[in-house]
Amino acid sequence: MASVDGTGSTLSGRLRSGDLLHAGLVVALLLGVWNVGGLELSTGKTSSIEAMNGSTVLLTCTYSSCIGIKNLYFNWHYNDNGTLIKLCEGVIRAEGVKPKVDISHNRVSFVGSSEKTDISILLWNITFEDEGQYICFARNPKEKNRNHSAIFTLYVVDQMKEVDKTLTVIIVSVLGGVIGLVIIVMVIKALVVHFLLKDDEKNKECLVSSSGNDNTENGLTGAKAENKGTPKA
Repeated sequence: MASVDGTGSTLSGRLRSGDLLHAGLVVALLLGVWNVGGLELSTGKTSSIEAMNGSTVLLTCTYSSCIGIKNLYFNWHYNDNGTLIKLCEGVIRAEGVKPKVDISHNRVSFVGSSEKTDISILLWNITFEDEGQYICFARNPKEKNRNHSAIFTLYVVDQMKEVDKTLTVIIVSVLGGVIGLVIIVMVIKALVVHFLLKDDEKNKECLVSSSGNDNTENGLTGAKAENKGTPKA
């Protein structure tokens, strides 16, 4: 009986372990789905930009969430040697609703749109002191206040660097030469084919004419021979 009880308890323990394993897998799967569908921010194709002193720049930031948003809070800060200076903040009540934005900097304008999941800003009349990192932050209460941030780096220059177009010119020239050569070859080929076809037509005409003449002569000779007949006695 003792051995039976031991076996039963062992089996029960294994069942509990299996249940715990299955529960752990379910939780891990749910967490994975949650992370995949969570709030994400992006600065687009590039996370930095180089602009001239005195110009206006667009600091791009867009958000995405498979779960959706509700009362999404966002803000922009400038990192001034470790000190964060707030530029603006706002709340988007729901998808497609115009956000309520408070501007904290006199040279900043909000140009985003909740319909395009865009929370970008414009920075006017930039100076060399504006160079540095700009942090876009958002928090989504619908995802238990899940938050995310993205960094956009601005470089201010006195004049834009001239792009070396030598390689581009070489590539365009080579392509142009190749295309021109192909066109010339096609034209020459078309002319050769045209003249060859003409020669073939002339040869055919000569053959037909020659054959016709031979047949006609043979026919006349035969006719004359038949007309003569046998002379009467």
